[in-house]
Amino acid sequence: MIENQSQPSTEVKALERLIGTWKVTGGAEGTVRYEWMFGRFFLIQHIDLTQFGEPVVGMEVIGNLRPFGEPTGTDVMSRYYDSLGNTFDYVYELVGDKLTIWGGVKGSPAYYEGAFDADGTTVTGEWVYPGGGGYASVMTRI
Repeated sequence: MIENQSQPSTEVKALERLIGTWKVTGGAEGTVRYEWMFGRFFLIQHIDLTQFGEPVVGMEVIGNLRPFGEPTGTDVMSRYYDSLGNTFDYVYELVGDKLTIWGGVKGSPAYYEGAFDADGTTVTGEWVYPGGGGYASVMTRI
């Protein structure tokens, strides 16, 4: 019998703060938009950015994984799909005002760490890459 989760996890519900359209500035420029998929088990992010002079256009599906016949996973995972055919996996965590997004797996040396301001309209942070790369990023709700 397949487990039927009746409600989204608390960790997924915490991402409600991302819902809406955001202007992104810093190492990547443009807009991102977050919306709930019907049922609110998954968040969909639409990405329209420019980074290093190149377009970054894609979408990301964010939520707890529940492979066929298995229990729901505890981490909030995502898969990003872009217009060049790339896919990237991430793990999201939002605790209080701190948003962390790891590239690949939780604890990865490639990650984003940011914080919401007091009124929830700006998220300021930085992408960190192994070997010292990365860039500052600010998202402002529009």
